[in-house]
Amino acid sequence: MAQATDPSRSQPTTLTDVARLAGVSVATASKALNGRSQVRAETRQRVIDAAERLSFRPNLLARGLLAGRTGTVGLLTSDLEGRFSIPILMGAEDAFGAGEVAVFLCDARGDAIREQHHVRALLGRRVDGLIVVGSRTDPRPSLGRELPVPVVYAYAPSEDPADLSIVPDSVGAGRIAVEHLLACGRSRIAHITGDPRYLAAQERALGARSALADAGLALVGEPRFGVWSEGWGRAAAAMLLDQHPDIDAVLCGSDQIARGVMDVLRERGHRVPEDVAVMGFDNWKILTSASRPPLTSVDMNLEQVGRAAAHALFSAIAGARHSGVETLPCRVAIRGSTAPLA
Repeated sequence: MAQATDPSRSQPTTLTDVARLAGVSVATASKALNGRSQVRAETRQRVIDAAERLSFRPNLLARGLLAGRTGTVGLLTSDLEGRFSIPILMGAEDAFGAGEVAVFLCDARGDAIREQHHVRALLGRRVDGLIVVGSRTDPRPSLGRELPVPVVYAYAPSEDPADLSIVPDSVGAGRIAVEHLLACGRSRIAHITGDPRYLAAQERALGARSALADAGLALVGEPRFGVWSEGWGRAAAAMLLDQHPDIDAVLCGSDQIARGVMDVLRERGHRVPEDVAVMGFDNWKILTSASRPPLTSVDMNLEQVGRAAAHALFSAIAGARHSGVETLPCRVAIRGSTAPLA
């Protein structure tokens, strides 16, 4: 006598198996698992329970084709090697992975023509949407309103207010940095930062001044703009100490600048943080952890920017499109360079 075979051992569970166990038609089971409103709540739950019991995993490509989607998105960056782009890409990829979405990653290397080529190639692969990741927070040209899929811009906002952009709050970052220094008992705070053509440099200085003004204080001297390097940090710190030897804190526009500032303070006999507190921006671990003492820095929460951009793209693909610029808060990573005064 022939024995009945267990289909679960020889082939994957099908929607028909789920429908049979739940006592519904295949069409009803499909509607229930796809969230259609025509199915009663108790029927939907019965189908879901049956799918879980059978460890049923629907064919994602087939579901996507039925919904007019491929389950793929494009991540387009202009600086794949940049330390700002990579955390954003990681955050976005984490969110897409949780949603079982495949990612095509393209690097335009700062070339507008190459970027357009990548956009055409991604659209040719029928991606459901695009995330465009910039290398700095200055506004960038939009890809245009004619694209057949939604686009979200991360870190570098689009110049078109009709687009949706997700960026860190650089003004707020400057503010929370100064608020931390004030909480540590500092009141004579100077600011050494980078290239004034970068919007981030201007916005961080604006936030720092605003926080000081709220406390009835002002920066010691004007913000010292220069370049994003340890060498500039050393040169600016030397000039600052010559002119204002009584400072008790230096807020630096980047962790590289802060390292240079700490070198000069040490050479001139100023203890960090006992005499002068030092604080950086970007929370670049390779610099902050190797500093002596370890460097307090503002973390721009770039992975969260990437995750938020991915979730915004999910919503846009589902039909809930938004526009404008959304800012996400930053945080202070406190270490030994700003310990409170005794």
